[in-house]
Amino acid sequence: MREFPIPRRGAGHVGRRLAAVAVAVTGMVGVSVLPASAASHAVPAPRTQAAVSPSAAAAVGATEPFTTYEAEAGTLSGGAAAVSLTAAPTTQYSSAALEASGHAYVHLAGTGQGVQWTNTTGQPISFLNVRASIPDSASGGGTTATLDLYVDGVFRQALNLNSKQTWVYEGNNNYNTSDNQNPGDGDPRVFFDESHTFVTGAAIAPGSTFSLRKDSANSASFYDVDAVDAENPPAPLAQPANSISITSCGAVADNNPTNGAADSQSVDSGAAIQNCIDQAQSQGKILWIPQGTFYVKGTRGLNAQGITIAGAGMWYSTVYRDVPVPNSTPLGALFSVTSCTVQNFHIDANAVSRSTIGGDGGAMDTTGTNWVANGIWTQHTMSGFWASGTGGTVENSRLTAIWADGINVNNVSLNASSGNNLTVTNNFVRGTGDDAIAINSVNYNTNGDGSKTYYNPMTNITVSNNTSIAPWGGKGVAVYGGSGHHITNNYVSDTARYIGLGAGRFGVNGSDLLSATITGNTVVRSGGNAYSQGQPAFHIGNGGDGQNTGIVDHVTATGNTVINSLYDAIAFSTSTNSVVQNNTITSPWRNGVVISPPFYPAPTGSATITGNTLTGLRSGQVAYANNSSGFTASVSGNSWQGTTTPEGPYGGTPAAVPGTVQAENYDTGGQGVAYNVTSVNGTGNGYRGDGVDLEATSDTGGGYDLGWTGSGQWFRYTVNVATAGTYTVTLRVAAPSAVAGALHLSNASGSNLSGAVAIPATGDWQKWGTATATVSLPAGQQTLTVNQDNGGWNLNSLAFATGGGGPVSTNLAAGRSTAESSHTDVYASSNVTDGNQSSYWESANNAFPQWVQVDLGSAQSASRVVLQLPAGWGARTQTLSVSGSTDGSSFTTLKSSADYTFDPSANNTVTITFPASTQRWFRVNITANTGWPAGQVAEFQVWNS
Repeated sequence: MREFPIPRRGAGHVGRRLAAVAVAVTGMVGVSVLPASAASHAVPAPRTQAAVSPSAAAAVGATEPFTTYEAEAGTLSGGAAAVSLTAAPTTQYSSAALEASGHAYVHLAGTGQGVQWTNTTGQPISFLNVRASIPDSASGGGTTATLDLYVDGVFRQALNLNSKQTWVYEGNNNYNTSDNQNPGDGDPRVFFDESHTFVTGAAIAPGSTFSLRKDSANSASFYDVDAVDAENPPAPLAQPANSISITSCGAVADNNPTNGAADSQSVDSGAAIQNCIDQAQSQGKILWIPQGTFYVKGTRGLNAQGITIAGAGMWYSTVYRDVPVPNSTPLGALFSVTSCTVQNFHIDANAVSRSTIGGDGGAMDTTGTNWVANGIWTQHTMSGFWASGTGGTVENSRLTAIWADGINVNNVSLNASSGNNLTVTNNFVRGTGDDAIAINSVNYNTNGDGSKTYYNPMTNITVSNNTSIAPWGGKGVAVYGGSGHHITNNYVSDTARYIGLGAGRFGVNGSDLLSATITGNTVVRSGGNAYSQGQPAFHIGNGGDGQNTGIVDHVTATGNTVINSLYDAIAFSTSTNSVVQNNTITSPWRNGVVISPPFYPAPTGSATITGNTLTGLRSGQVAYANNSSGFTASVSGNSWQGTTTPEGPYGGTPAAVPGTVQAENYDTGGQGVAYNVTSVNGTGNGYRGDGVDLEATSDTGGGYDLGWTGSGQWFRYTVNVATAGTYTVTLRVAAPSAVAGALHLSNASGSNLSGAVAIPATGDWQKWGTATATVSLPAGQQTLTVNQDNGGWNLNSLAFATGGGGPVSTNLAAGRSTAESSHTDVYASSNVTDGNQSSYWESANNAFPQWVQVDLGSAQSASRVVLQLPAGWGARTQTLSVSGSTDGSSFTTLKSSADYTFDPSANNTVTITFPASTQRWFRVNITANTGWPAGQVAEFQVWNS
């Protein structure tokens, strides 16, 4: 954030120095490097997504005219490697994987290496924006190079890339600075820049392929490709009536590519543009920026009041700020506008760091009443929008590769004192050096003579349906002070170092936060290890900026989703009257909900934490913890409810498989963690304190059995499987009458392992017989769940025995690499082999046919495919076929197209059998879906028997 030189503080340590990107790629703990020979575009299992329904997912984030193709979801060739973050960082420093969207990218280091996608947009693609990284020069300051674009396998054009506005270094006591360009200091950050261009020749047709390939003419030693935005922009807008064109005042366009630096031959149009602004103001006209790039040179900016400034479109009209670097003059924004409407143009600059010396001026400072910023694309400036006033709106804009904040609405811009009823909606922000989007209510600033200027606390700010991706410094969405704010339906992902979504107060001079409502947001792969603090994905309380001061009161967070947090999912520091209700947490890399985690003290405070759901908790972590004796939390109705004890095997040692698991020895951890029961009826409290549904048994061997069964109840058991394979499970059961579909066994991801198990009639609650099931288990420690689907039976034990001398039934697809015809949002094909039924692949909408495939790594015989959708989804029928290939290009039909119904009563699982066939690639081709206009698969299993 600008104008507030209060550092983010924390007890840091000097981490391992990364002398070059090659070291960062191959040597960093927690980074996975997957060559094309091993995985065409694999993404490790920890990066799975939550089971958000498609309709809900579509309502989150910005609606943009472009489609983003992640590199790691493309098809790799020539030995290219996908690099993914696979573990939480253990160092406070950055890496390319941390700064990449999806926390993954593709590394092209040799001639002929490439990554390819298919145009699944249903529209021609005539414009590409590439987010990529190439090396710095040996002495700093960057390099330029090209990367070749191919369409349908034919060379189309060379794309200009550069590293002139990336690569700063934090070693040698430069931690968290953004202006040191000496490679010798090590510990680099700011890896990725974004470059855009129109596609030469014919547009890329729907269904055509396009690829980026390193050819011999491409001189950079490597290219790290993160993502490509593809679109078909509308035609340039015409000059509106009652307008003045800046060319009529002497502005001259220079259309030579900037490529990270200004054109030295360009004409300074600054004075001409300001002259036209003055004329437009005096004559009541619109200021028109026609097609072309117009330079504003030097350290002065442009000022306007009460007019409309319009361009031909963000793809066509550019105002470029060219500041002499190194610079010693403090810079204001390029545009300082009051009560204006600005729309449909691009702002760029030659800034090389976040500092005066690097030419860091902001793009647009605004204030006044009812101002509008619409359709503005900003790059390489210090900030995008620094905005105050009343009734203003930032909408439909893009901010990429920004040195500091993307959109900062506040109460101080251009000497204002208020910021009320401001709206930030439908904006796309990626790659900022500080907060992507911030509400920044300032209480006071200290003047040069020591006096203080005070400001009115901000009120009624709305931040809705924005997308914030991969800020390399700062939060995805930050709420600092004020009251009455609404933060709704935003998508935040892949913060490199800091909190994903935070509600608190900024610094000792910030306003207290007295109320905010945070609803319907999705926070993915967020949090970070800045200052070695292990920061949470979602945070409520003071101290989110490193200053543990001020009041944070009445923050209500409901219906939010936090997925794959790098550390804790939701954390509290000092705050009062918080309500955290009906939120969903999926697969945190550390803990679920934590009050007063390390570096976020909460000596006092209060919160109501209710109705939240947590799944995918890792071994050794806790669902909920209150580490403060002075913070009062009312905790009820949460999925983990009953205890703060982490789940673990009863008695401390997992049960051995093969072997017998006693039903009474369900895991420790309590209600919602180790078991789920609708009422506590047992009398076996003498055996274990919680008793739950235990009773003394008359079965052979005595002990206790598990009774009072009922639909929806479940019990978990931690086991240690000696050898992967198929096991016969013999259940000792008692039931007065037979029970069809009584139970099923599932793994930790919720996958149904056994199918429905029927219980025979034994004639009495204590007359014992057996039921059998078959399950396939991997080797090692794991958690199995006995799910009670229909009541009316008792269970004494489960005996696991090997399946005999026949072949072991194995899911050949588990953990294997995948490919797809397309995917939408974060629902990539890598989800179908991650073992998690809650994550899923979803293709582009309204674009059938679609396909998803699995690469087994070698040709293997299989005769059965099992497909799953998330267990909680409603029934739907997909029309699909199964095919196989030995070379990855020519496919043979193994099962002809037919309708398959995914029914939640059958765990949304479909089994497709066919004559045994030896193939390396297995593909599911989908042509229709009654539940959603796209192909959908959560788990794609290929079985050898």
